[in-house]
Amino acid sequence: MGATTKGKRSKQASPTFVVQEHHATALHWDFRLERDGVLVSWAIPKGVPLDPGSNRLAVHTEDHPLDYGTFEGQIPKGEYGGGKVILWDHGHFECEKWTEREVIVELHGSRVSGRYVLFKTGGRNWMIHRMDPAPIGWEPMPEEIRPMLATLGSLPSPDRGWSYEFKWDGIRAVTYVEGGRVRALTRNGNDVSEVYPELRGLGQQLGATSVVLDGELVAMDDEGRPSFSRLQNRMQVRGASQVRRAAAHTPVSYLIFDVLYLDGRQLVSDTYDERRSALESLDLDGPDSVVTDAFTDAPGEKVLEVARSGGLEGVVAKLRSSRYQPGRRSDAWIKVKLTRTQEVVIGGWTPGKGSRQQTFGALLMGVPGRDGLEFVGKVGTGFTSDQQDELLDRLRSLTCESSPFAGEVPSAHRAGATWVRPELVGEVRFTEWTKDGQIRHPAWRGLRPDKDPNEVVRE
Repeated sequence: MGATTKGKRSKQASPTFVVQEHHATALHWDFRLERDGVLVSWAIPKGVPLDPGSNRLAVHTEDHPLDYGTFEGQIPKGEYGGGKVILWDHGHFECEKWTEREVIVELHGSRVSGRYVLFKTGGRNWMIHRMDPAPIGWEPMPEEIRPMLATLGSLPSPDRGWSYEFKWDGIRAVTYVEGGRVRALTRNGNDVSEVYPELRGLGQQLGATSVVLDGELVAMDDEGRPSFSRLQNRMQVRGASQVRRAAAHTPVSYLIFDVLYLDGRQLVSDTYDERRSALESLDLDGPDSVVTDAFTDAPGEKVLEVARSGGLEGVVAKLRSSRYQPGRRSDAWIKVKLTRTQEVVIGGWTPGKGSRQQTFGALLMGVPGRDGLEFVGKVGTGFTSDQQDELLDRLRSLTCESSPFAGEVPSAHRAGATWVRPELVGEVRFTEWTKDGQIRHPAWRGLRPDKDPNEVVRE
């Protein structure tokens, strides 16, 4: 660590520092300070912090020669530190204190400037802390931004000032990428980062760039179209080994259509066009992620026809001058469906008959209304035998003595019913709503663990 300096700044004239982004086995940043003819070095897994409220781990490593401070390139695989090295920042620093357990410096770089302290916590482990306030205008990444929701409707007319995107048949996920680490939350706030390891590639792609992205996790069928039934194979999987097998058998892609935070600035108050421009500048297309197309010049009818011919769910029209409204269902985004689907809350089941005697015959469905859970019919088709077995196991753990529905369930539907607590959300395809508020000809599509029962709405 070199000689001890305490209580005054170093007399050394403009010693240098360097930060190298190192895409090794695990992405990290090598932080190096010139001292006594060498570069004293720490590996910082999440990068140099800009937030004074955040301490980050810094692992002390071996000293490096001064000429290594200009290295940028590829270390061959198999060699120590194998991987890509990017010269992320460099400059000079002033040393205020240097002991065996604490180092205080003021950095002067193009990307990072300010007073920092490194302090030893045990063994090779140190922490790095920013002592100055955050840069002017810089905001920390928010812990959670609830996704903006679209209203069901028709294509806007006239459609000038609107952009059109395809509607994808998957799971909505807002993804937070910081220091190369990825965290993904579904609509109901569940963290699915470990369930979908395909998202980790975004951390490698973005490096030190900090972003919050909005998009859809989608599984494709053999024709390259989104398949909700295939995605069901991933939704319920837990445990590292099961996740690995499921990811190999049923890979998913992250289709990105919005950016809500970028390098210290929240973008939710920016217009759709401004956010779209920022998103496209990030170059996020990779093996497991892609920025989806936005059609700002084509008429909505043509985009809808392309969706129809491609077997897609429909389109979403987005007002180009609109701001992002976290957690709100807004008419600035309009979803135009080609197939009718409805999220439903399961309130019970009826016994099976014939070949279904060992399982249920139909699920009793509800949608939250003004007075509580409103009964909207039952669904008895569209299940695979595996789905029925899994559903029955989960439903049995939720059984209760009384009906969860606010009103009286028609006697034809409740005969022999077993009631359950209304905690599971599913999705059905159907033809229309009847005059008395029932779903006509429903077919089961699958469970929606990403949805909160209280947020289900009639569409």
